[in-house]
Amino acid sequence: MLPLTLLNVAAGSPLLVELKGGDTYNGRLVSCDSWMNMNLREVVCTSKDGDRFWKLPSCYIRGSAIKYLRLPPDLLEKAKVASQQQQQQQQQFRGGRGNRDGGRGRGGGRGRGRGGRGGRGGRSGGRGRSSGRGNNNNQSGSGRSS
Repeated sequence: MLPLTLLNVAAGSPLLVELKGGDTYNGRLVSCDSWMNMNLREVVCTSKDGDRFWKLPSCYIRGSAIKYLRLPPDLLEKAKVASQQQQQQQQQFRGGRGNRDGGRGRGGGRGRGRGGRGGRGGRSGGRGRSSGRGNNNNQSGSGRSS
Protein backbone atom coordinates (compact mmCIF):
# COMPACT_ATOMS: atom_id res chain seq x y z
CA MET A 1 0.00 0.00 0.00
CA LEU A 2 1.40 3.38 -0.99
CA PRO A 3 1.67 6.03 1.74
CA LEU A 4 -0.20 8.65 -0.28
CA THR A 5 -3.07 6.25 -0.88
CA LEU A 6 -3.23 5.64 2.84
CA LEU A 7 -3.23 9.37 3.58
CA ASN A 8 -5.98 10.10 1.05
CA VAL A 9 -8.15 7.47 2.74
CA ALA A 10 -7.27 9.01 6.14
CA ALA A 11 -9.04 12.31 5.40
CA GLY A 12 -11.10 13.21 8.48
CA SER A 13 -9.21 10.79 10.73
CA PRO A 14 -7.09 11.75 13.75
CA LEU A 15 -3.40 11.92 12.99
CA LEU A 16 -0.14 12.53 14.85
CA VAL A 17 2.64 14.20 12.87
CA GLU A 18 6.17 14.58 14.18
CA LEU A 19 8.39 17.05 12.36
CA LYS A 20 12.12 16.75 11.81
CA GLY A 21 12.59 19.60 14.30
CA GLY A 22 10.89 17.57 17.06
CA ASP A 23 7.53 19.38 17.34
CA THR A 24 4.41 17.20 17.20
CA TYR A 25 0.99 18.03 15.80
CA ASN A 26 -2.16 16.11 16.75
CA GLY A 27 -5.24 16.84 14.69
CA ARG A 28 -7.69 15.68 12.05
CA LEU A 29 -6.47 15.40 8.50
CA VAL A 30 -8.35 17.69 6.11
CA SER A 31 -6.35 17.13 2.91
CA CYS A 32 -3.04 15.88 1.58
CA ASP A 33 -1.32 16.41 -1.77
CA SER A 34 1.22 14.39 -3.74
CA TRP A 35 4.17 16.05 -1.91
CA MET A 36 2.62 14.98 1.40
CA ASN A 37 1.85 18.59 2.34
CA MET A 38 -1.18 18.44 4.60
CA ASN A 39 -3.85 20.52 6.24
CA LEU A 40 -4.97 19.62 9.76
CA ARG A 41 -7.85 20.99 11.82
CA GLU A 42 -8.50 20.97 15.60
CA VAL A 43 -4.75 20.79 16.20
CA VAL A 44 -2.76 20.53 19.40
CA CYS A 45 0.89 21.40 18.85
CA THR A 46 3.49 20.19 21.35
CA SER A 47 6.99 21.63 21.54
CA LYS A 48 10.12 19.55 21.12
CA ASP A 49 10.66 19.44 24.89
CA GLY A 50 7.03 18.58 25.63
CA ASP A 51 6.63 21.45 28.07
CA ARG A 52 4.62 23.84 25.85
CA PHE A 53 1.28 23.27 24.09
CA TRP A 54 -0.74 25.30 21.60
CA LYS A 55 -4.26 24.73 20.44
CA LEU A 56 -4.80 25.77 16.81
CA PRO A 57 -8.01 25.76 14.77
CA SER A 58 -6.05 24.63 11.67
CA CYS A 59 -2.51 24.36 10.36
CA TYR A 60 -0.55 23.56 7.21
CA ILE A 61 2.42 21.19 7.37
CA ARG A 62 4.98 20.96 4.60
CA GLY A 63 5.65 17.36 3.55
CA SER A 64 9.43 17.71 3.46
CA ALA A 65 9.45 18.65 7.18
CA ILE A 66 7.69 15.45 8.33
CA LYS A 67 9.69 12.82 10.21
CA TYR A 68 6.86 10.34 10.80
CA LEU A 69 3.10 9.93 10.96
CA ARG A 70 0.95 7.89 13.31
CA LEU A 71 -2.40 6.82 11.86
CA PRO A 72 -5.32 5.00 13.50
CA PRO A 73 -4.91 1.19 13.38
CA ASP A 74 -8.25 0.56 11.63
CA LEU A 75 -7.23 2.81 8.75
CA LEU A 76 -5.23 0.06 7.04
CA GLU A 77 -8.37 -2.08 6.64
CA LYS A 78 -10.31 0.92 5.37
CA ALA A 79 -7.57 1.59 2.80
CA LYS A 80 -7.62 -2.02 1.57
CA VAL A 81 -11.38 -1.88 1.03
CA ALA A 82 -11.07 1.47 -0.78
CA SER A 83 -8.35 0.18 -3.12
CA GLN A 84 -10.41 -2.95 -3.94
CA GLN A 85 -13.40 -0.78 -4.78
CA GLN A 86 -11.24 1.42 -6.98
CA GLN A 87 -9.88 -1.61 -8.86
CA GLN A 88 -13.42 -2.89 -9.43
CA GLN A 89 -14.48 0.49 -10.82
CA GLN A 90 -11.48 0.58 -13.16
CA GLN A 91 -12.25 -2.90 -14.49
CA GLN A 92 -15.91 -2.01 -14.93
CA PHE A 93 -15.18 1.02 -17.14
CA ARG A 94 -12.40 -0.53 -19.15
CA GLY A 95 -14.20 -0.84 -22.52
CA GLY A 96 -12.73 0.32 -25.82
CA ARG A 97 -11.03 -1.56 -28.62
CA GLY A 98 -8.50 -3.21 -26.38
CA ASN A 99 -5.41 -3.10 -28.57
CA ARG A 100 -2.05 -2.19 -27.14
CA ASP A 101 -1.74 1.30 -28.58
CA GLY A 102 -4.73 2.77 -26.78
CA GLY A 103 -7.48 1.90 -29.27
CA ARG A 104 -6.30 4.19 -32.05
CA GLY A 105 -7.04 1.89 -35.00
CA ARG A 106 -4.74 1.02 -37.89
CA GLY A 107 -2.27 3.87 -37.89
CA GLY A 108 -0.79 3.20 -34.49
CA GLY A 109 -0.54 5.77 -31.76
CA ARG A 110 -0.14 9.50 -32.06
CA GLY A 111 2.53 11.11 -34.12
CA ARG A 112 3.03 8.42 -36.72
CA GLY A 113 2.25 10.59 -39.73
CA ARG A 114 2.43 9.37 -43.33
CA GLY A 115 6.06 8.72 -44.13
CA GLY A 116 8.05 5.59 -43.68
CA ARG A 117 10.71 6.09 -41.07
CA GLY A 118 10.13 9.73 -40.36
CA GLY A 119 11.58 12.83 -41.90
CA ARG A 120 9.93 14.91 -44.59
CA GLY A 121 8.26 12.28 -46.72
CA GLY A 122 8.58 12.19 -50.49
CA ARG A 123 8.73 9.08 -52.68
CA SER A 124 11.45 7.38 -50.77
CA GLY A 125 9.86 8.15 -47.41
CA GLY A 126 13.12 9.50 -46.07
CA ARG A 127 15.07 12.72 -45.97
CA GLY A 128 17.47 14.38 -48.35
CA ARG A 129 17.79 14.39 -52.11
CA SER A 130 16.08 11.96 -54.40
CA SER A 131 19.09 10.93 -56.50
CA GLY A 132 21.93 11.42 -54.13
CA ARG A 133 23.76 14.01 -56.33
CA GLY A 134 23.12 17.64 -57.16
CA ASN A 135 20.06 19.72 -56.49
CA ASN A 136 18.04 18.85 -59.58
CA ASN A 137 14.61 17.37 -59.22
CA ASN A 138 14.51 14.89 -62.07
CA GLN A 139 13.70 11.36 -61.12
CA SER A 140 15.94 9.63 -63.68
CA GLY A 141 18.54 8.74 -61.11
CA SER A 142 21.52 9.84 -63.22
CA GLY A 143 22.17 12.95 -61.19
CA ARG A 144 23.12 15.00 -64.29
CA SER A 145 21.06 17.62 -65.96
CA SER A 146 20.91 17.72 -69.78
